Amino acid sequence: MTPETVITLGQRTLETGILLAAPLLLTGLAVGVLISMFQAATQINEMTLTFVPKLLALVAVLLFGGSWMLALIIDYTERLLRDIPHLIG
Repeated sequence: MTPETVITLGQRTLETGILLAAPLLLTGLAVGVLISMFQAATQINEMTLTFVPKLLALVAVLLFGGSWMLALIIDYTERLLRDIPHLIG
């Protein structure tokens, strides 16, 4: 296995990880900012006010984007397993 192969494999792994994590992280960030602005405007400092909307938004993202995420990770895994003979020899 050449160094270029290892770097390419690592790059594909990082890209796949970013693509899988980005929808959840960006949704959590957006909902958190909106709730924080609401709390600052109304001076309500309730911790569950931030937790429950974030949880519901993340569940919604998983419901709508979960099939795409699953297809992405399955495609990556199949490609990785298919390329094992080329990676070894």
